Amino acid sequence: MTIKLICLDADDTLWHNMRHFNATEEALVAMLQPFADDHVTRDRLITCETRNLKLYGYGAKGFTLSMIETAVELAGDNLSKSLVTDILAAGRTLLAHPVELFDDVHETLEALSDIGRVVLVTKGDLLHQESKLAASGLGDLFSGIEIVSDKKPETFTRIFAQYGVAAEEAVMAGDSLRSDINPALEAGAWAAYIPQEGAWAHEMGRVPDDHARFRLLERLGDLPDWVRTIA
Repeated sequence: MTIKLICLDADDTLWHNMRHFNATEEALVAMLQPFADDHVTRDRLITCETRNLKLYGYGAKGFTLSMIETAVELAGDNLSKSLVTDILAAGRTLLAHPVELFDDVHETLEALSDIGRVVLVTKGDLLHQESKLAASGLGDLFSGIEIVSDKKPETFTRIFAQYGVAAEEAVMAGDSLRSDINPALEAGAWAAYIPQEGAWAHEMGRVPDDHARFRLLERLGDLPDWVRTIA
């Protein structure tokens, strides 16, 4: 067995992401305290986000729209122009957050490049993901960039065919069971799960620790050594 293609998630795999979404959510909770208890706001926002995914997709812009919708539902006729303005400002701050890389990302990508082609496979808003990649300074370390609307088994099947590899010659690594791990395994690839604190509930799922091609890793830096055991 030889691994020829290594696919990596971006948000919360290469750089911090959910910490910024969680901070923005806390800001919304504080704004809506006159209208709802904190847990009610959080639950309503999650419900709204999940409902809107098929319309807005993933990313900060869709999240901002869901925050506004949550405010409309909870504040009702008491929703003020200033509150909407504050929510929009929080959304802009989220879009402009700095890109903070995890430790040893450069070294890890260079090590993986010695094993096979490394491709970024991330979902979300195209413009925002492109801007984060540019700010990260990692672009030249990838053989390809794939920004997709969602990650499903057929997404990975298409990517493997595009790069001319069989599924069993590919690895996907990321922090999401729903988007990175389970669909890659279903497509026939190997998958490394690298969980992070503060993960979005929507991205959770069953840990497939009984799957022969699955591995749970503590950090991205452990990925090259595991891939070498496959290759």
